[in-house]
Amino acid sequence: MRKLMMKMSITIDGFVCGPNGENDWIFKSSDESSRAWAVSQSMDAGLIIMGRKSFVSMAPYWPTASGPFAAPMNEIPKGLFTQKGFKGIDPIKTETAEQALAAKSWVEAKIFDGDLAEEIRKLKSEPGKPISALGGAGFMRSLIATGLIDEYHLVTHPVVLGKGLTIFNDVLQPMDLTLVDVKSFPLGIVARTYHS
Repeated sequence: MRKLMMKMSITIDGFVCGPNGENDWIFKSSDESSRAWAVSQSMDAGLIIMGRKSFVSMAPYWPTASGPFAAPMNEIPKGLFTQKGFKGIDPIKTETAEQALAAKSWVEAKIFDGDLAEEIRKLKSEPGKPISALGGAGFMRSLIATGLIDEYHLVTHPVVLGKGLTIFNDVLQPMDLTLVDVKSFPLGIVARTYHS
């Protein structure tokens, strides 16, 4: 049985993005060591799952991207969760054979459109490396509601937005989590890992 890990950047006041999805603040406090930690966390995954909105926005970008996150984002198989159907993505424009290969994991993403909790249980029952959940507030709230997340990676950035979207506002009863690791980085990011 494999575990489900959720990674989310969060502000000091508990928001994961601004009211209209703004997330440019994430990159302001990032440094080489925080990026290296995040890449190592990503490389541990055997499957990256996300909601439709995140998938549609990320798929055209990553195959032609460079930098430390490009390898895990392109090499690891993808799972797309949607309740609104999915007609596929526009052809991903690539210029090199390497970029075309990188686009493959996006084009061949497995589509899940059934009950979220049931689909996650099936994925967790399979052998393999952990499942890493990425994406927006709506998808994360839905995942949290299933009660099936094993590990929360909450990366707190030294910024206060004052308003925005949260991921824990729909929790119906208290969740007891166990803090298992804390990492601090030079520009103020603090990464906390919790087990449920």
